Amino acid sequence: MSGIIGSRLNVRGSGLVSKLGTDGQVLTSAGAGIQSAFEDVAGGVSWQAVETGSTMTAVAGNGYPIDTTSNACTITLPASASNGDQIVFTDYARNWGTNAITIDSNGLNYQGDDDSYTVEYTTDGQSVNIVYSGATNGWIPIEDDTVTDAPITGNDEGIFGFGEDASSRVGYTNLVSNTGVVASDVSAVGTARRSLGACEYGDDKGIFGFGYTGSYTAITNLVSNAGVVASDVTGVGTGRSAMACSYGTDKGIFGFGYKAHTSVSMTNLVSNAGVVATDVTGVGTARYNLTACEYGGDKGIFGFGNSGSATAVTNLVSNAGVVATDTTGVGTARYSPAACGYGGNKGIFGFGDTGSYTAVSNLVSNAGVVATDTTGVGTARSSLAACEYGINKGIFGFGYVTGPGRVSMTNLVSSTGVVATDVTGVGTARDNPAAGSFN
Repeated sequence: MSGIIGSRLNVRGSGLVSKLGTDGQVLTSAGAGIQSAFEDVAGGVSWQAVETGSTMTAVAGNGYPIDTTSNACTITLPASASNGDQIVFTDYARNWGTNAITIDSNGLNYQGDDDSYTVEYTTDGQSVNIVYSGATNGWIPIEDDTVTDAPITGNDEGIFGFGEDASSRVGYTNLVSNTGVVASDVSAVGTARRSLGACEYGDDKGIFGFGYTGSYTAITNLVSNAGVVASDVTGVGTGRSAMACSYGTDKGIFGFGYKAHTSVSMTNLVSNAGVVATDVTGVGTARYNLTACEYGGDKGIFGFGNSGSATAVTNLVSNAGVVATDTTGVGTARYSPAACGYGGNKGIFGFGDTGSYTAVSNLVSNAGVVATDTTGVGTARSSLAACEYGINKGIFGFGYVTGPGRVSMTNLVSSTGVVATDVTGVGTARDNPAAGSFN
């Protein structure tokens, strides 16, 4: 297959105009005389298991979820076909934009062109529904929707809150606009504390929870979809330092941490109404000074931390809030990093303390796979926080550095996971805050 037709093909020169009914039938087919061949074509598709290979052979009458997370896929169509034969392909992991599918029409025409042309589909989230129309036009797409970046998950604005400044634990917050601009301090609401967690819930709101006030606590503070922090809600679960992330598109989870000289791995789920549940027995290595973020649009990941020494171990969180056993660490072992989502369905861990401060980062794929180290950008530091903003971007902020100590500088993260250089800090310099997003 030598020529390139393109990433999304259109019928050319056939005079074919098709309209689909709500039940998937072709209602009209002007100029080609093949209406009867297309009737009821959508009714009998048999969906197959997810295909992850680099090659596959399609069979008429089947639907195929194609997962190209690890590699592109070349699909060979049947060598012979009858009018009305149908095959459907869909981007299972929203990765065709990175690893495309290529369709080999195997001697038959595809939209009127012979199989010397290369047929590629390169749009994330795309589905392609093809029907055989006869020898002249061969296989034609009756649907090949373009949905790059849809659905995008993530919130438009963010909030940094709490922490410890040069003299005491604090409760003030700083809003982050949808362009990544950090606002000046908002007066404290709720109990001043450090080493807490924050995450999103209910699609568009946030929650701060747990932390250290001079003793460990489980109190929480809800954040409205306008970024307004509410007064304390009585704690549920074991008081401790903890980290948090969202899962399942509208719920959250606090997990791991430190209490009374002991590392723990227990978790507490947050409902889509912001209600924190009682302790769930911990899974994975007990540790503290770790971090967490979302990935895949509806799942989460806890990672890194201190288990007696710095570690890079991670634990995935399913879209039902179930924490998995340890995944062997990838990247530099460290504690007190931060993490956030980016790109709508991916995540990033960044910065931390390895025994000295670092700015190294590690990307998290939309399948929850942690990548090797990316060389650090920005001032090396630890005990910072991070959150999403602008739907598909992120921001690291605040922390502790060698020399001046507590800082308020920030580093933006692009929609492709690239960390930018330092932005001069706004707000009171502090360490061990938390951050979440809201809409």
